[in-house]
Amino acid sequence: MVSGNLFHCRKNSWPPDEYISKSTLQLFDFDSASPPEQAWRRKLNGHANLLKEFSVTFVEAIKMVRLGIRLWSYVREEASQGRKAPIDPFTKEACKPSASQGVPLGGMGSGSISRGFRGEFRQWQIIPGTCEASPVMANQFSIFISRDGGNKKYASVLAPGQHEGIGKAGDSGISSWGWNLDGQHSTYHALFPRAWTVYDGEPDPELKVSCRQISPFIPHNYRDSSLPTAVFVYTLVNTGRERAKVSLVFSWANSIGGISHLSGDHVNEPFIGEDGVSGVLLHHKTAKGNPPVTFAIAACETQNVSVTVLPSFGLSEGSGVTAKDMWDKMVQDGQFDRGNFSSGPSVPSSPGETLCAAVAASAWVEPHGKCTVAFSLSWSSPKVKFLKGFSYRRRYTKFYGTSEKAAQTLAHDALTNYKRWEEEIEKWQRPILMDERLPEWYKFTLFNELYFLVAGGTVWIDSSVVGKKMANDHDELVARIKEDDMKATEAKVSGRGEEVSRTTTTTTLNDFSGVEFDEEENSTSSSHVSEDELMVPLKSGYTDRSYQTYKVMDPGNTEEDVGRFLYLEGVEYVMWCTYDVHFYASFALLELFPKIELNIQRDFAKAVLSEDGRKVKFLADGKYGIRKVRGAVPHDLGTHDPWNEMNAYNIHDTSRWKDLNTKFVLQVYRDFAATRDMAFGVDVWPSVRAAIEYMEQFDRDGDGVIENDGFPDQTYDTWTVHGISAYCGCLWVAALQAAAAMAHELGDQEFAETCKSKFLKAKPVLEAKLWNGSYFNYDSGSSSNSKSIQADQLAGQWYTASSGLPPLFDDFKIKSALKKIYDFNVMKIKGGRMGAVNGMHPNGKVDETCMQSREIWTGVTYGVAATMILAGMEEEAFKTAEGIFLAGWSEDGFGYWFQTPEAWSTDGHYRSLIYMRPLSIWGMQWALSLPKAILEAPKINVMDRIHVSSASTKFFHHETGVRRIATKAKCFGDSVFNCAC
Repeated sequence: MVSGNLFHCRKNSWPPDEYISKSTLQLFDFDSASPPEQAWRRKLNGHANLLKEFSVTFVEAIKMVRLGIRLWSYVREEASQGRKAPIDPFTKEACKPSASQGVPLGGMGSGSISRGFRGEFRQWQIIPGTCEASPVMANQFSIFISRDGGNKKYASVLAPGQHEGIGKAGDSGISSWGWNLDGQHSTYHALFPRAWTVYDGEPDPELKVSCRQISPFIPHNYRDSSLPTAVFVYTLVNTGRERAKVSLVFSWANSIGGISHLSGDHVNEPFIGEDGVSGVLLHHKTAKGNPPVTFAIAACETQNVSVTVLPSFGLSEGSGVTAKDMWDKMVQDGQFDRGNFSSGPSVPSSPGETLCAAVAASAWVEPHGKCTVAFSLSWSSPKVKFLKGFSYRRRYTKFYGTSEKAAQTLAHDALTNYKRWEEEIEKWQRPILMDERLPEWYKFTLFNELYFLVAGGTVWIDSSVVGKKMANDHDELVARIKEDDMKATEAKVSGRGEEVSRTTTTTTLNDFSGVEFDEEENSTSSSHVSEDELMVPLKSGYTDRSYQTYKVMDPGNTEEDVGRFLYLEGVEYVMWCTYDVHFYASFALLELFPKIELNIQRDFAKAVLSEDGRKVKFLADGKYGIRKVRGAVPHDLGTHDPWNEMNAYNIHDTSRWKDLNTKFVLQVYRDFAATRDMAFGVDVWPSVRAAIEYMEQFDRDGDGVIENDGFPDQTYDTWTVHGISAYCGCLWVAALQAAAAMAHELGDQEFAETCKSKFLKAKPVLEAKLWNGSYFNYDSGSSSNSKSIQADQLAGQWYTASSGLPPLFDDFKIKSALKKIYDFNVMKIKGGRMGAVNGMHPNGKVDETCMQSREIWTGVTYGVAATMILAGMEEEAFKTAEGIFLAGWSEDGFGYWFQTPEAWSTDGHYRSLIYMRPLSIWGMQWALSLPKAILEAPKINVMDRIHVSSASTKFFHHETGVRRIATKAKCFGDSVFNCAC
């Protein structure tokens, strides 16, 4: 779908002097040591400026003062219970965010550690929902070089010494190390999931060094992509006339950042493994009852590389071996004592003490010779524990078990498998990198935005069944069961045309016989209540409506089950799988890990049919409602008890939002159309029906189009909408068409007719109310911004075109609206160098109705660009998206690389770093290369196949949309309702 006229964008995103000399690159032209030509780059001595956060205007503050008071009270209440509120704008991190981020480490869902472009390890997210931003500066790679019989020596940490806490005179800690790297001749190159740091003659002018960082993020590989490990491959090239002894040291603190850093009771122990892999295990005892973590740092011994270890050293004078002692030993000998391998576990650290370890790999490099040295880092934290008591096993434990020794095995396997990982990564990335039609900035930004699937707080568990109670909660659970009659509400699927019945059952302790209380630390897999359902206990004081039995939908072949997956809305908005944002981000998962995407949709499909009657106070208006209404798509899967306590978001009552249900229908149909997974379609269809029927209540005047209710009842949750709106109205019309198409394909002809009838009624009304001749008005109200140009007004058309469905509007109207957005929302903001502002008045002034109307949303901008591509406006699309690159990723921008925020203002001040929505850049790639299933779908308009009878003009109010259509994929036929299984 890409024409050849994309070259208005400059192909080279960096000035020529940013490149490493060709002669140096040629020296590394083997074994992937040379960085790719198309990668994001920074000099190591580049300034990591502090980032500037947004602020509200005086008028905005006045409007939000009541919300602010309620939110502050709620944050304090949660803190008193030892919990972090999902949204807390009042507590600031001690480490101020800066433009220092780089490619994160590890696969998905097993905890992550980010690494800055200058080499520091930071952004610790080992504990779910917790991000410790401060770097642990003892974690470093260092190099020691000896030439001419030891008369010429170089020693330096391989990171520029521009960090706080470095340079204390007389210090026995890391200030005593040689921070001698200037960074002027060293360059960082990033192409997620790999990164290269090239030291072009630093610190030794005659030694060229390339460090290649590799993590196992491999599309469609659901095993290796879950592994908490990374590899660092050093390639050494000696350009001098004499041989050089080179020693590399990988030092690591027994820490995950935060309060447990100095809490004590941590232990290190050396190990010698198979295939020459040796190193140190660092056993870390976490704080607040969180599960323990074990790190492994290792190197691979070869014929030319010798590996030694220092199992423990400290950072203060009272330590038996200090950081200064470690450094002096390496300067003098270039290795540690071989006897250290037999030293056994260290004495547990004392409170206030930092316990560290180091692995050294030494080799002789001949004149004009080359040598490769490989290190690995792994971490094993097999349990995921959420604050309200439930725990799960991470997916990697399915393959490595839960023993603390798993970290050693992971480190070994990483060193023996990384070449295969790289082959798979290169095979995946090559077609895009070699596509000369695409601008350079787009290629590497496309891959680098995927950082969020590792660093976005992802959790990936190995069981398809939710729920496993912690051992330390066993007594509490038993007492609760004895005290209360446990009630369960189960949605019973009835025959065609009958209402869904609700039954109540009494649960006893015997009903929990299938729950394995987590007392076996070395079990290799998680248990579950049963293969079919999970009983979630009713907490004291809750009504029976607040307690559900969740039927676990069959994911198809259980041998291919890929587990359950969570990712945060953002590290500042701590809610799992926020659905209105997933609408934008999900293109990345569907393209690269479609089984994960389908399972997320299954989770929300189950949630649609559930209800949680616990009372919640909504902070925007102070009113009370219930946590989850049946038929409404939840805003999120929760924070402190995901899957079981949904809708952690409590600013508005999202059961009244107008975009969640429609986004569910659109995502499900897109996923169904792209994968042609009939089992998935059968699974989720009852929820699609229920989601559509739930929305009919918002068509207040019966004209076929839903109305907004005069408050911010959609993803723009500070931007009020009145009457029919372009954003929600377009989504609604698109959802009706998608539901009709899916109903037709699944054999539910009656519902297909109903949806088509509603579509045919709603579409002309929407156009009549909002189309003004060049674009769709913001809403049909009479407020000062009702005629604003909303950048996201065609979100429904984006999904319609992405799913291969007929366009919602005439081609002229689609292109006219997009051209208006391009001319006003994009080009009138710094000449198109910032992205698309959300709202713009027809007079060319930014809509400053509220904070969000004047913001530029990065993910929305990518989504608008994708819509433009699908409409044949490639030039405008890439110019629009390039604004996000220029403002966020370029060296002249604001420094948001690998931490792309939800939004920035027109002066570049951010809101909510490390955010989910910018993954929507993969919506652009989806538009550029629609999947075969969509491209090869029958070209006949599916809506033309659906015959509308006179009885189909209204929804059938006596039906719920929950039907027994087919229980197994093999039952699928011409009409699933005729299944006889």
